[in-house]
Amino acid sequence: MEDGFQFADELGPTKIIHVYDPTIGLKAILVVDNVAAGPAIGGLRMAPDVSTAECFRLARAMTLKNAAAELPHGGGKSVLFADPKTDKGDKELLVRAFASALRDTREYIIGPDMGTNEECMAWARDEIGRSVGLPREMGGIPLDEIGATGWGVTQCALVAAEYCDLEIKGARVVVQGFGAVGKHAARFLSAQGAVLVGASDSRGSISNAGGLDIDALFELKDTGGSVMDYAGGSKGVPEAVLDMDCEIWIPAARPDVLRADNVARLKAKLVIQGANIPATLAAEEQLHRAGVLSIPDFIANAGGVICAAMEYRGSSESEALSVIAQKLKRNTRLVLDAARQQDILPRQAAFALANDRVNKAMGYRRWSVFSSAPGFV
Repeated sequence: MEDGFQFADELGPTKIIHVYDPTIGLKAILVVDNVAAGPAIGGLRMAPDVSTAECFRLARAMTLKNAAAELPHGGGKSVLFADPKTDKGDKELLVRAFASALRDTREYIIGPDMGTNEECMAWARDEIGRSVGLPREMGGIPLDEIGATGWGVTQCALVAAEYCDLEIKGARVVVQGFGAVGKHAARFLSAQGAVLVGASDSRGSISNAGGLDIDALFELKDTGGSVMDYAGGSKGVPEAVLDMDCEIWIPAARPDVLRADNVARLKAKLVIQGANIPATLAAEEQLHRAGVLSIPDFIANAGGVICAAMEYRGSSESEALSVIAQKLKRNTRLVLDAARQQDILPRQAAFALANDRVNKAMGYRRWSVFSSAPGFV
């Protein structure tokens, strides 16, 4: 199997679909992991270097995330092999073609992810009538515009700080991946008195011990620029964010940026995983031994999918933000209390919480909710 990927455990996946159309250069994968709680919600990621194994790991993270958030949805994920900065016309063609290929896959609802946005979701909705994270003009709650995931990361940080003797006011923050999630997390934490001292994107990193101008960074990113275009500060390679002194470190980009071979470089008290699967288990174990508190991805970054699920049911933006705050604070406290009481990793406590909820949902419903029989496609 690709990348040594082995299919199946007691949770899933229930369906894997590969989509190819060489005439337009379309190559994509959908993994529907578990639909016991309802149709799967998960983002469409666009990148040139994704894989079936990564797609499955992301889909499983969505199963756990949606279960932990007590949403009436299972987990799924799709990946489209392409450069997200490709020509808009070509990008639209690929997204529309992929959505059309999933027209009859009713157990999956497409959402935005790395490389896709509200406009992409509008194209998908136009093709098959089934997507979330839509533009306001289509009745959506634009997740990236309001920073739903970053808002959730901040709520998580407010609670987690209590468990590592940390004051948010004055805390130094470093964001790895100053994009849709990372920039809003920085903005919301800054409103709580934290100070952004470092940030990175795919081109490089910027740091200033006295603090970075978040508004200036927002303007650069919103106009297609990079943190490397920031006037002032010390510039370096993207990986330099690992070496920046801070109290709060937020990975908000690609998978596995924290690994056994680099995690010792981290200088932080609290890691809030804004990205999906940004740390290997070995890295999390090392952080735990070093006394660094790390909040798992499917707890910390659930704000986006909570918002998407509420949009799907016609809720307002203010309702969504209120529910995100309530759910993220409650789940963070539940996980950290369990981890402390049982002397286990926060991820182990989080998995137990989510896994219990998935299994209860599976006990109430048939394995394959929307199709005649379970299996792989």
